[in-house]
Amino acid sequence: MAAAVSLVVAVPVVVVLSSIFRDSGGVWAHLAQTRLADYAIGTASLCLGVGLLATSVGVAAAWLLTAYQFPGSRWLSWMQLLPLAVPGYIAAYAMTDLLQFSGPVQGWLREMLGWSRGDYWFPEIRSLGGAIVVLGFSLYPYVFFAARSAFLSQPASVLEAGRTLGRGPLGTFWSIALPMARPAVAGAALLVVMETAADFGTADYCAVDTFSTGVYRTWFGLDSVVGASQLSSVLLAAVVSLLILETLGRRGRRYHETSARSRQAHCTTLGGPAGLLAACMCALPVVVGFVAPAGRLVWLAIDHGAEHRWTLLVEHAGRSVLLGGTSAVVAVMLAVVVIYSRRIDSGLTVRVAAMVARSGYAIPGPVLAIGLLASLGWIDHAINDASAAWRPDAARPGLILTGSIFAVLIGYQARFLAVGLAMVESGFARVNPRLDDTARSLGSTPLRTLARVHLPMIRFSLFAAGVLVFVDVVKELPATLMLRPFNFDTLAVRVYQLASDERLGEAAPAAIAIVFMGMLPVALLSRIMSTPSQAAAESRRGARDDR
Repeated sequence: MAAAVSLVVAVPVVVVLSSIFRDSGGVWAHLAQTRLADYAIGTASLCLGVGLLATSVGVAAAWLLTAYQFPGSRWLSWMQLLPLAVPGYIAAYAMTDLLQFSGPVQGWLREMLGWSRGDYWFPEIRSLGGAIVVLGFSLYPYVFFAARSAFLSQPASVLEAGRTLGRGPLGTFWSIALPMARPAVAGAALLVVMETAADFGTADYCAVDTFSTGVYRTWFGLDSVVGASQLSSVLLAAVVSLLILETLGRRGRRYHETSARSRQAHCTTLGGPAGLLAACMCALPVVVGFVAPAGRLVWLAIDHGAEHRWTLLVEHAGRSVLLGGTSAVVAVMLAVVVIYSRRIDSGLTVRVAAMVARSGYAIPGPVLAIGLLASLGWIDHAINDASAAWRPDAARPGLILTGSIFAVLIGYQARFLAVGLAMVESGFARVNPRLDDTARSLGSTPLRTLARVHLPMIRFSLFAAGVLVFVDVVKELPATLMLRPFNFDTLAVRVYQLASDERLGEAAPAAIAIVFMGMLPVALLSRIMSTPSQAAAESRRGARDDR
């Protein structure tokens, strides 16, 4: 069963890679001569800029909120996750409307200072720099969450030893705390880079040439699936190379605490100007990543979107909820199959299948969409050929799978199954293996043990997995845009279409709905972060019990 689930991810990837050897009718040669260098430079520049910005902001905020106490630090700790609720492309739309020449910020500056066009310089949001800022402040919570968890788990003895050797607060951070947190920070930074490489909406709106925008334009503009697949294979190769480099960088290094007894480091209290500065530094990314775009969307919905509000929501929200809910249920079921199969059978086949199923999140949405449509198209043509051979005079069935809801659901599973796997695996990890042995000794079958023992114990993890997959599906733009049936628009697609036509006021209500749905995983992550020390204590207690 686990091997069959892994095919959902493996087949589209193999199809994309096989396109390298196919004839594109001159499209690839045309792209190589004209656009390939621009796509490569644009993708690399965007990924590098967003990675550096998100890592810097996330690590700085995590260290300040872990090592120090200052006014508002308790509230700012969970507020750092709020930008996750705003998809990058929606943040780009809102920030552009807020900061453009005709927007309220520049209008206020001209009114207050008596300026006119040409009297001042203001940064252009719809540019590479604007895309880096928008995506950097939208994705930095990934790094913050990982870095803060790593800092909280570091024992006070190591940090205090650094201080006794003459290290100041900054020196302790650079030489001890940050190197110990390196695996967590590097993994989160890699996730940010992969999310940036897969982004389509922000790059397209900000006029940045990337492989994701190139895949879409080649497919729909040049009408070449093969050329789009070949572009996708280049992007896939770059993502795999990043994964390999990050794995090699961690090989042979130990970052864990070897002592079973440790305590959390003491927080230093900051007051006066220092405390105010720390509070401002931690509040700035929240304002840029969440308050400004969400506030602008609310204003637009109230001021301009009233006549379209309910029509837009009723027409498209139902489709988004249907796709998200169905995908969440299916993803949780498949994740349980994969993780439980690996729990009862540790063979090589099951382990490889689980690894392949987990790799889908690292593959950009356009890549999976191209591979999936090509494979489903082959199945559709095979069905039509078989139908023609069986009944030559009858009409052919046509495209049954391609461009259907079924294709969209498969694409979501290939893209987001890894999210469900991570949460379900964490739930199973907390179930003592001795319970399996006890159930087996009482004559219970593996399926009965799963239903009667494991599922009730991991119900919170199952719920969390479903919620996270649901929200990711609702926010997903490129895969939905490329796989959806004709005239079947979701909230994400409709927001993209309206914003591309400069009708952000009409799109604002739907964008707010997406943001509201995105706040569900923020609440879950906040709950997880509220009890890190308890989780660490349970881990150490389990380690002592095993010994």
